[in-house]
Amino acid sequence: MRGDRGSVAAEFAVTLPALLLVVALGIGALAAGGQAVRLQDAAADAARLIARADDESRARAVADVAGASSFTVSRQGDLVCVAVASPVRLGIVPTGGFEISARSCALDGGW
Repeated sequence: MRGDRGSVAAEFAVTLPALLLVVALGIGALAAGGQAVRLQDAAADAARLIARADDESRARAVADVAGASSFTVSRQGDLVCVAVASPVRLGIVPTGGFEISARSCALDGGW
């Protein structure tokens, strides 16, 4: 019985970093998912704004509010498409250059 003394503390010290890593990765995945949703909404709103002939600077402002670092407008037939992208931000954890992007199209001139 004396040889087991302190084994709980040692096991806790070994498992705590792994547990913290799993929690941090889970929080990071949730943050990246939220960022993707914001970018998708911004791309859809920007495409609709441009399609109804609003000023493109308003559409860029919508994308900027969502945190987009790139903003591209293209026309494909009767559609206006907007693509936005942003680097993945997970607080202090380096992401290695991963990027989240979103693209949405709206009928040109459509209401």
